[in-house]
Amino acid sequence: MVNTKNILALINTIAPFDLAEDWDNSGLQAGNPDWEVKRVMIGLDVSMPLMMAAKEWKSDLVLTHHPLMIKPENCIDFGRLPGAVIQMAAVHQISIVSAHTNLDKAKQGLNDYFAARIGLENISLLVPRGPSVCVDEMTGLGRIGTLASPMVLGQVGRHIKRALNLPYLRITGDVDLMVKKIAICTGSGGSLTEVFLSSGADVYVTGDMKYHEARQVEDHSKGLVDVGHFGSEHMAVDLLADKLCQAAQIAGLAIEVKKFTKEKDPFTIV
Repeated sequence: MVNTKNILALINTIAPFDLAEDWDNSGLQAGNPDWEVKRVMIGLDVSMPLMMAAKEWKSDLVLTHHPLMIKPENCIDFGRLPGAVIQMAAVHQISIVSAHTNLDKAKQGLNDYFAARIGLENISLLVPRGPSVCVDEMTGLGRIGTLASPMVLGQVGRHIKRALNLPYLRITGDVDLMVKKIAICTGSGGSLTEVFLSSGADVYVTGDMKYHEARQVEDHSKGLVDVGHFGSEHMAVDLLADKLCQAAQIAGLAIEVKKFTKEKDPFTIV
């Protein structure tokens, strides 16, 4: 019998939980480690639509990139999130597991997957290795890579928009800036702006950049491509599905995996 503990162990081989940032909450979010698991539904966010789809499909476990909770809740109110999800998980015995910054940082994790999707080569870490990053030379935050052929910033933006199938993105900098080396960070990469500026990369591709961070990039005559948080991380669903299926097959565990396909970016441009 496959149970939640087995799924946690599989995920730990894909993206070790001890890689997660100190502030993060990867791992079991709700449920019971001993609950049987035959079906796993994968999504980006823990939401009621996802939970309803999991219930309808008779899923035993929901696996997401973003955690149900980052900070502890003082009150579990079943009338709103996250309490409503916790109640549903308990009543229908659906375990909830998240792989967040451990998936971002892992070798062949989300940042590597993102870099491959936009065609980067010669990949290295954006954040230099330190004492807390000792698992592998390619384990850490962000990546830097090179384009096969140089492009100007405007072309880079259009290339990334096509590669990620995005309806829109934001660009900062001279659209005629020649670009060869690109730094990336999936999710909200504003905290690594200074690292990017000292990295030697020409352009920074990330999400959720703020006004003053964009001005800082502009002042350094660099480029910025903001693909949005959703745009940079929704591909985690495909990555987790592929990796979990492969790991389960290697381990000889019989589970069904299904991707939740109805998630949309919460922002709409009008």
